[in-house]
Amino acid sequence: MSDYQDNPITAEKRKKLHALREKGINPYPYSFDRTIEAAPLKTQFEALKPGEKGEGTTFRMAGRVMTLRSMGKAVFFNVQDMSGPIQVYVRLEELSEQDKAAFDLVDLGDIVGVEGFPFRTQKGELSLWAKSFTMLTKSLEPLPEKFHGIQDVEIKYRHRHLDLITDAESRKVFETRSKVIKFIRRFLDDRGFLEVETPILQPIYGGAAAHPFTTHHRALDMKLYMRISPELYLKRLIVGGFDKVYDIGKMFRNEGIDRTHNPEFTMVEWYEAYTDYNHQMKQFEEVVSGMMKELTGSYKVSFQGKEIDFTPPWRRLTVMDGLREYAKIDPDKVSPIELYDLCKKHGSKLDGPASKGEMFMELFELTVEEHLWQPTFVMDHPVEISPLTKIHRKDSRLVERFEPFAACMEIGNSYSELNDPEDQRARLKEQEAKRGTDEEAHPMDEDFLTAIDMGMPPTGGVGIGVERLVMLVTDRPSIRDIILFPTMKFR
Repeated sequence: MSDYQDNPITAEKRKKLHALREKGINPYPYSFDRTIEAAPLKTQFEALKPGEKGEGTTFRMAGRVMTLRSMGKAVFFNVQDMSGPIQVYVRLEELSEQDKAAFDLVDLGDIVGVEGFPFRTQKGELSLWAKSFTMLTKSLEPLPEKFHGIQDVEIKYRHRHLDLITDAESRKVFETRSKVIKFIRRFLDDRGFLEVETPILQPIYGGAAAHPFTTHHRALDMKLYMRISPELYLKRLIVGGFDKVYDIGKMFRNEGIDRTHNPEFTMVEWYEAYTDYNHQMKQFEEVVSGMMKELTGSYKVSFQGKEIDFTPPWRRLTVMDGLREYAKIDPDKVSPIELYDLCKKHGSKLDGPASKGEMFMELFELTVEEHLWQPTFVMDHPVEISPLTKIHRKDSRLVERFEPFAACMEIGNSYSELNDPEDQRARLKEQEAKRGTDEEAHPMDEDFLTAIDMGMPPTGGVGIGVERLVMLVTDRPSIRDIILFPTMKFR
């Protein structure tokens, strides 16, 4: 990091690097044959009593030096590997001349290898009694303050490697993130779904209302878009005869950054033939509540000081009932101008009256979502905002769609997927007509319509925002806390 180029600690470390080379010691050897990590060693020798040695077997460990405490001819230091830290004890006279020469030039932050046997100190700490020492990587930058880690969140996000070195809780967050994705993949695999990969670069974007990132392919001399959703490609696969498919991967939306949004994020989408949104509602409940139970030990989790209970079944709330309960309106009687005035009263940035359905959802967002702390399926949205969704079988003004909420935050989306080719074409034409004033309107996709003309069976589809689930599982308030390298302004 350039911030430390003139730091005297860095200069001293560089001097030691040169000294190692002068002594014929390679400060960056090619490999080190490890035989165990810190946590398994602690577990294996947990029964050792204070003062007892586990002699007879030696182990080779490697990691970063995090603390260093000299006691004359003996030294205690902590080595941290991916599994955690362990204390190492060295008696200098027991090292070879070359090992001692390397050890004399060790610093905090260096990556080292040690070989020795386990023992428990008189104070009761399981440690490794090192008989040999190898310098594996001489570090040239000082570690952040070891007891409090990095306090500046800008540094945490911009230099994630420092955050991970110094904060065990941060490392645990990203381990949990991996477990969330593994659980979802296992859940779907166990139910016979086929994992597939859909294009990230697409000639026509679609599947969501969002601004895309654009690029240009030189060889084909054509404009391409980074995907905002895999939906239209997954539906092609349903048409092709794969009844259960899913894709887990990155999506890209050229939009703002806030507590719950990052331009690059991970989503899982699945589609299942011969099902509808009612079936998928139950399946969504099962995957999320099951994940919470497996990863936390309970359906109840604490998020930002308040409890969320994911025990199924979750609350079902229609959009119109939510407006009746929280916005205190009767959706059947309110006029468009009254609806617009209500939206503006509650802080809407609408430039003028929109369709009634669009204003219903605007008012819902402004007045209802803040009350949806416990897991809730928001159901049956206005038809105007859902161009890829089947008309509700009981009310043609609505569609069969749900959005699950928790902690007042949307965590997914699902439809009874529209498979009527004539209706689908008509609705995409309506979207295309809006594109002069609405950049997020869905573009026309003739290739997709051709696929639907071939015949797509009744299908239920689901999308889940992985980051928001991870936020809930790990009790992290910002999406930037659970993305290893969040999007930040380049400096």
